[in-house]
Amino acid sequence: MHAVEMGGQTDGRRPVFVLVHGLGMSGRYLMPTGKLLSVLGKVYAPDLPGFGKSGKPSHIPAISELADSLAEWMAAVGINSPVLIGNSMGAQVIVDFAVRHRTRLTAAVLVGPTIDPEARRMSTQIWRLLTDVPREAPGLYGIAMTDYFRAGVRRCLQTLRHALNDPIAEKLPALRVPVLIVRGEHDPIVPQRWTERAAELAPDASCVTIPGAAHAVNFSAPEALVKEVMKFMEQA
Repeated sequence: MHAVEMGGQTDGRRPVFVLVHGLGMSGRYLMPTGKLLSVLGKVYAPDLPGFGKSGKPSHIPAISELADSLAEWMAAVGINSPVLIGNSMGAQVIVDFAVRHRTRLTAAVLVGPTIDPEARRMSTQIWRLLTDVPREAPGLYGIAMTDYFRAGVRRCLQTLRHALNDPIAEKLPALRVPVLIVRGEHDPIVPQRWTERAAELAPDASCVTIPGAAHAVNFSAPEALVKEVMKFMEQA
C-alpha cells in the first residue's frame, strides 16, 4: 500500500489523522485537507489496495476486506488510535473498520458517507455521480480522470457493487467512538435526509453541512472541513 505522510513527529499529545479516499480515487484529492491538518498533527493518506499507486490485486476486495487492509497497513506502519477521516466510500470503509477494529481509532469523520440506503441501484448512483461532476472544483477533474483510468473500469464497477451491498445503516448503531458526519450543501450523491438519519443511528454522532460545497468537501472546501473537524475534536 502506497501512502503519503505529512507533518512532524507526534509526541503523543498531537493528533494523528488517517485520510481514506473514495471509490476509484487515490489519496491525492485528500491533499488539500491533509496539508491543513498536518499543521495540527501527523497525517497519513494511504491508497487502498487496487487504487492509486498501491498494488492491484486480481481479487477485487469488498468493503470489509478494504477495512482489514487498512488495519493491517496501520499495524505495519505503527499507527495507533488515529482520527479516521473518509470521503464517500472511504466513509463506508471507516464504519466497517470502527465496528470490527473498535479499539484502533479515536474518532471518525464521515464526509459525504455513501451509500444512501434508499438509492441502492447502480444506475442511480452513476446518475448522481454525473450530476455531481459540474458542481465540483475544476481542479478535481484531472485527478479523478487519472485515478479512475489507473484503477480501471472493471475494478471501479465491482467495487461499486460491493459498496451498494454494504449495509452501512446496520453498522452505524454499533459504533463506539465519537462520529462527525459532514455533507456539502450541494451534494447530489448524499442527500441531507440520509446524513441526518446516519447521525441518529450512530450512538455518539453529530451532523454538519458545509455551505457551497458538493460531494468532495475535502477538496473544494478544506478550510471549512478542518474547522469543523477541530471543533468536533475539542467537543469529543
